[in-house]
Amino acid sequence: MPVSRRSLLAAASAAPVLGLAACFSEGSEGAGATGRIRVAHMLPPRSGLSPLSDDAFKLSRWATAETLVVLDPDGNALPWLGTEWVQDGNTWTFTLREDVVFHDGTAFTAEAVANSLTVAAQAAPKPRILDGIDLTVAADGNTVAVTTAEADPLLPHRLSSPQLAILAARAYHDGIVDPVGAGTGAFVLTGVDGTVSASLDRNEDWWGGEVLAAGIDASFVPDGTARAGKLRAGEADIVESIPVSQAGLLEPGQITEVPMPRTCTLYLNCSTGPFTDPGVRAAAREAIDASSIVDGVYDGRADLAEGLLGPAIPWAAERDGRTAPATAADAAGTAITLGTFTDRAELPEVAQVLQQQLQDAGFTVELDIREYANIEADALDGAFDAFLLSRATVLDSGDPVAYLFSDFASEGSFNLSQFADDGVDAALHTASAAVPGAERRSAVLAAETAILNADAAIPLLHERVIQGDAAGVTGSIKDPRERELVGPETRVA
Repeated sequence: MPVSRRSLLAAASAAPVLGLAACFSEGSEGAGATGRIRVAHMLPPRSGLSPLSDDAFKLSRWATAETLVVLDPDGNALPWLGTEWVQDGNTWTFTLREDVVFHDGTAFTAEAVANSLTVAAQAAPKPRILDGIDLTVAADGNTVAVTTAEADPLLPHRLSSPQLAILAARAYHDGIVDPVGAGTGAFVLTGVDGTVSASLDRNEDWWGGEVLAAGIDASFVPDGTARAGKLRAGEADIVESIPVSQAGLLEPGQITEVPMPRTCTLYLNCSTGPFTDPGVRAAAREAIDASSIVDGVYDGRADLAEGLLGPAIPWAAERDGRTAPATAADAAGTAITLGTFTDRAELPEVAQVLQQQLQDAGFTVELDIREYANIEADALDGAFDAFLLSRATVLDSGDPVAYLFSDFASEGSFNLSQFADDGVDAALHTASAAVPGAERRSAVLAAETAILNADAAIPLLHERVIQGDAAGVTGSIKDPRERELVGPETRVA
């Protein structure tokens, strides 16, 4: 059997990560190609497949561009192109795998790694994962030393971001990054036809072992109905993001609902207006029946929220939840404005349900629904008493602290609730400084509890993405972080 990414991760997770090499299994002879895999994606490339943009996630979902580090389902950093790492103050030193060759035949070296990371660090704009992070990279033999301006306990997690993939020198020229033929992964990117399609072939010399499929033929189909139609018509083997409205038209065995690290949340303005009163915030919480939204608007294809973090983060289930909820006040006659946007099709309908539920509890609710580009500035300025948002809770590092800090710290850059609480700030700073692992997870859940106790926001539901697989597909990857899709074990019978 070939060596898959999952089996390599399992081997890696059996050994200590920091400062120790992972144990990798050896591939064996056997299974070969069973044809090419046709994949229909939702969004076309926006930046010529540059890994410095969100296009990086396509490269990782095709298993063509790889990173020094990967994450397990709990968000722990595990070895990949880097086999071990140690921290000394502001510097992390990574030892590199020695059996890796770039797709263009050039050697995978410390100099190549340093070049890729330096280009990302000096890019304008930087990849999101490096916002606020200044780093330098130095090559030394078979190691690279990554130094940050301040000690960063999350640096290995940052280096797992697909936006920090390592490419051959040929990828970088004239101020652009071209990943064609420049990765190290299980599939070689051979051609891109603008925003229409891309082609990849099996990497016969992948360091991880054999690759089952002969290649990938990717197409970009923004229209959800057309995307689902490709699966029904047998024109695609794997389809991203089947719309809820189309899921019922497919065979049950063709679809998989994957929990996403994305929460639909009602943010309450804690700075001005009626929701400055914790009792009124509690009254809104008690008025809302999110289960009817899950069943009615989302057709049951979402998870009822018990907190800000959902089932895509497995350890979130260990939460205490609200430990000191406020007592609800009488909301009769309380007038509020509730804003949301049209760009996510479900949100206007959710807002209408919330309007009715809150009015049943005595509130008077005026809706303001616009395109996101036309409403974001007002939302950030606190122009609404409540704002409904679908929000990613795990950003590029695989860690939820950045989301909690930006949304609920008094100095947070995306603080729609206009929320400031010394206890919550202290909890968030504790979580931000904690070492990754059990200590950090516990601190994150403590911060979440403090936010829930304050009713700064009311989490409603956690979204799912619906992935479509044709009957003959095996080994496709259902990844909540949307970093993986086709892997070395994916095949079409």
